[in-house]
Amino acid sequence: MRIGRFLLTAVITASAFTAMAAPQADKDKMDQFIDNLMGKMTLQEKIGQLNLPVSGEIVTGQAKSSDVAGKIRKGQVGGLFNVKGVENIREVQKIAVEQSRLKIPLLFGMDVIHGYETVFPIPLALSCSWDMEAIKESARIAAKESSADGICWTFSPMVDICRDPRWGRMAEGGGEDPYLGSEISAAMVKGYQGDDLTDKNTIMACVKHFALYGAPEAGRDYNTVDMSHLSMFNNYFPPYKAAIDAGVGSVMTSFNVVDGIPATGNKWLMTDVLRDRWGFDGFVVTDYTAISEMIAHGMGDLQQVSAMSLSAGTDMDMVADGFLTTLEKSLKEGKVTMAEIDKACRRILEAKYKLGLFDDPYKYCDASRVKKDIFTAENRAVARKIATETFVLLKNENNLLPLQRKGKIALVGPLANTKANMPGTWSVAATSDKYNSLYESMKQSLAGKAEVFYAKGSNLMYDAQREAEATMFGREMRDLRSAQELLDEALSVASQADVIVAAVGESSEMSGESSSRTNLEMPDAQRDLLTALKKTGKPIVLVYFAGRSTVMTWEQENFPAILNVWFGGSEAADAICDVVFGDVSPSGKLTTTFPKNVGQIPLYYNHLNTGRPLEAGKWFSKFRSNYLDIDNDPLYPFGYGLSYTTFRYGDLQLSNNSMNEKGKITASVTVTNTGNYDADEIVQMYIRDMVGSVARPVKELKGFERIHLKKGESRTVSFDITAEQLKFYNSTLNWACEPGEFEVMVGGNSRDVQTKKFSLQ
Repeated sequence: MRIGRFLLTAVITASAFTAMAAPQADKDKMDQFIDNLMGKMTLQEKIGQLNLPVSGEIVTGQAKSSDVAGKIRKGQVGGLFNVKGVENIREVQKIAVEQSRLKIPLLFGMDVIHGYETVFPIPLALSCSWDMEAIKESARIAAKESSADGICWTFSPMVDICRDPRWGRMAEGGGEDPYLGSEISAAMVKGYQGDDLTDKNTIMACVKHFALYGAPEAGRDYNTVDMSHLSMFNNYFPPYKAAIDAGVGSVMTSFNVVDGIPATGNKWLMTDVLRDRWGFDGFVVTDYTAISEMIAHGMGDLQQVSAMSLSAGTDMDMVADGFLTTLEKSLKEGKVTMAEIDKACRRILEAKYKLGLFDDPYKYCDASRVKKDIFTAENRAVARKIATETFVLLKNENNLLPLQRKGKIALVGPLANTKANMPGTWSVAATSDKYNSLYESMKQSLAGKAEVFYAKGSNLMYDAQREAEATMFGREMRDLRSAQELLDEALSVASQADVIVAAVGESSEMSGESSSRTNLEMPDAQRDLLTALKKTGKPIVLVYFAGRSTVMTWEQENFPAILNVWFGGSEAADAICDVVFGDVSPSGKLTTTFPKNVGQIPLYYNHLNTGRPLEAGKWFSKFRSNYLDIDNDPLYPFGYGLSYTTFRYGDLQLSNNSMNEKGKITASVTVTNTGNYDADEIVQMYIRDMVGSVARPVKELKGFERIHLKKGESRTVSFDITAEQLKFYNSTLNWACEPGEFEVMVGGNSRDVQTKKFSLQ
């Protein structure tokens, strides 16, 4: 018996040793390969690996004679981005592996942000699904499609926390919450990279923008960021760290300053935090021309800022040509070291090795995969289903929605019959001729059952120049008829209908990069259209497109039903019809707070209290923290979203009212579907630390679960509370929890919750 136990123990020990030894053996093999390769490389070839130009002439088919091609032959390019098409990529890769001295393959990157040709909802919309498996699946499909077209590296996920919707790039992130943002960050990385980067269906992810890019002053893109280290570590850093913990292969720097130093040249950020504190072992790439932009920040000339960036821990220079043209001189002058150049070069080569490019440079160049893997019926079905999970029902007075498929419906609005605006910003591989506008989908959905009449009703806005700036990249939609002609047509159509569906809001490029706004209300021409439609007395459903939280106070006061559909991707039109006509109940919940007035911004749920808080239920109280002209409350709180059914929450129960650091408390609540539709609910748990060594937020999301309930069905949802969930970064930036009193809150959004108290001993 003892011998048997000994043998069993020996087998288990040997198996564990083998499991640990395998990754080390792989690393040793990689190190040996790269040591051997770098031993053959000249200084210029090492610096060349750090150079990432844009595709340039290559996209026009002039690859062989282009300046970029010449640099590839000389070993002066480490990768390219924005080369579209597997045959184009094969042609360029062939130059690298057949015409350069050392035949080092190139990386090919692209902004595959929320899908490839099958486009998923914008990331902000995806976050509103609170469905990590769906988000992971969207990234997996994006990786499969883009890899089939030659891409091996995506500049995603973008995980910048944003509390200011004036900033247009809110559309690309996961909202305002660091806990939810971290869950999304990890899911995206795992979706792109899978379990094995040598798998041809996976691509390397790049978390961005490190760091704090989502907190620019005044919400103006590329603007200054200035915040405390406490806020960085507690509120903004967690999603980046989650990506690192998930094994992300690369990190992109942000444009902004951090502690007065541009992120790209910030050694504390890129080395002390990212590598030494978090253990990141991948490579760091700049954002577009971020090195040369440091000149405008006042950091020096191109040679100085390039040396500063390399020494800080930046490995790859996107487009600026700073590394390529100045590092050799800086080395001779002692401004950088050979060790710094070698470190950066090694990291780029390691990425290529991990992707399997040295084994097969054409691994991603199998042209037969294009038809088999891209924009398939299966992928589109997944995208359509996920899109329905992202829509947020903001209002549904007298259960106007869902509409029945009968009678006559007027579809009106500048976004009702446009294909190009459906997928949203940063849908670089979208082919809009392959999918429907909302009008086309609605006609198909109602065929043989109801009539649908369409009129544009208005342009996006009155100012043609402003509209042109908001509809770039081939997404122009201006109608040259007069405003009165457009309105008259809409009123004529509305007069024939039983109900009006108004497709209004932002165009896709009214949010995204370089799309900051100071006025977040409905654009003027659309507001006038809605005002005129309201006078008809017909019931109106607003289908609202947006890439950020907007100010919808007027809409909330004047219209009975509002469905916020964000930008839902290539299958958005069909998905909208699925929800509007009741095939699917809306289940999305907001991940960003909606203000009543732009003057409330930044407005977010997990704020600190003040010494003079306004009493609950009061509008204004002198010498309290409030406004003269509006109350403090948001229009729609974080976590908010209605359903076609109703849910009843039973009493919140705690398994205990006290625990120590090694224990746990289970919070449980029974949720019942009391309505007439099968539907999903997102149950949310928040915690408040009542007394801390530093001021703590009034509540913080610490758990959630998306559940499906058939009508009449009940389910008990339980959350385990451990000491880990009570930890925060204290004044010395240590990750720790403190004994004391806490509140746990559970409900369907951050406002409507039940509360219980417990203590940590």
